[in-house]
Amino acid sequence: MIHSKCTPATSFPSPISTNQLNLPILLPPPFSSPSYPPPPFHPVLLLLLPQKTWAMASAAVTAAVGSLPSSKSSSLSKAPSMSPATLERTSFHKVRPCCESFVPGCVSRIFDDELRQACLYSRSVSTASARKKPVAVRAQVTTDAPAKAAKVSKKDDEGVVTNKYKPKEPYVGTCLLNSKITGDDAPGETWHMVHVRRRGSLQRGQSIGVIADGIDKNGKPHKLRLYSFASSAIGDFGDSKTVSSHGRGSLCTRSMCSSVATPRRLLQVSLCVKRLVYTNEQGEVVKGVCSNFLCDLKPGAEVKITGPVGKEMLMPKDPNATVIMLATGTGIAPFRSFLWKMFFEKHHDYKFNGLAWLFLGVPTSSSLLYKEEFEKMKERAPDSFRVDYAVSREQTNEKGEKMYIQTRMAEYAGELWELLKKDNTFVYMCGLKGMEKGIDDIMVSLAADDGIDWLSYKRELKRAEQWNVEVY
Repeated sequence: MIHSKCTPATSFPSPISTNQLNLPILLPPPFSSPSYPPPPFHPVLLLLLPQKTWAMASAAVTAAVGSLPSSKSSSLSKAPSMSPATLERTSFHKVRPCCESFVPGCVSRIFDDELRQACLYSRSVSTASARKKPVAVRAQVTTDAPAKAAKVSKKDDEGVVTNKYKPKEPYVGTCLLNSKITGDDAPGETWHMVHVRRRGSLQRGQSIGVIADGIDKNGKPHKLRLYSFASSAIGDFGDSKTVSSHGRGSLCTRSMCSSVATPRRLLQVSLCVKRLVYTNEQGEVVKGVCSNFLCDLKPGAEVKITGPVGKEMLMPKDPNATVIMLATGTGIAPFRSFLWKMFFEKHHDYKFNGLAWLFLGVPTSSSLLYKEEFEKMKERAPDSFRVDYAVSREQTNEKGEKMYIQTRMAEYAGELWELLKKDNTFVYMCGLKGMEKGIDDIMVSLAADDGIDWLSYKRELKRAEQWNVEVY
């Protein structure tokens, strides 16, 4: 991309040509108008010419570029139509991938992701031999990864609110319901709970903090723990009638409740929490303070809530996007929120027409979270929603290896890689930190097949907000 800003009072658009690298060449404007004096140098090609020869140099450069053959080869040659009597010397200087040149009255800046991997070409054409020798232009542009188009950052959205409620001044919500959503034979308990809080701006992909009741061994309040919320804007009951505005601490039946979408109502926040219980090196059973506090909550109990926090996992706004979600265990929480908006909710300004592809990894089938919801989504939108489960203790691949999330992804390696090359594909990863390395290992081999360095390409994806990770 080339961005040029000139300060003369009279603005005159310059003709733009294209060389064989598809690199825009900004030519000087015609100088028939005395109100627009020629700049001291060309902002892109840096034509080192006397001021009186600018107009003729412009025509000569246009003719030289237009005379190049249409071949896509990196070595091009053809004699240009140039007048040796007027053009003393034309030099194409080496330009660095990102440079700034400042002169009075004109500021030129060059940006191009593809050029970050290599410098442009350097050429010198002598007018004395222009009629005798062909002009040789060698293009040597290499990239480690395809360039990504610039996008408007989701993190710059003015509607995204963070840290409205601080630990010293938390909002006190109320537990509406709390139920275990894993089977009795599952390795560990996972609970789904719904709290009510004052309405505010809470975006899908954000997290809230929870402060457990009581004090720690030092007599201080417990530290907060962050949890991604798994809420739907229409309520977990699917009818937008989960809570009322009768005041803090009050609850109501579904028939008494009013819509959460109307003003002066409370907001429902759902969490997906795994109870943490483990045995330490001394053989003592240790219980996680906050997770056990939440899993033991009874309807009507109060909960101190902070936040919201986070912009990394915000849902893409493009309704035509491809959204690939990689989750293990309770990492499914933000994706449940995404998927409810895509397939269960109705919005006047949003209708999902893209592809949502979920990979969910769990140890046992009794640990699969929200499976019934996902199966219903498949029925409603078979062309727009795909879900693949990886059950590590019950499934294996063709080699007899345990079926982890990266193992399942490897079955669709080619398809996933092709999707990753598109500018409207967004990958989200949430859950146990251990899965990140396994997924990277898969991507390294896929990228290598295309001659691309995966780590470099992943950095490009992150800069474009197409690779989003929240692991713990």
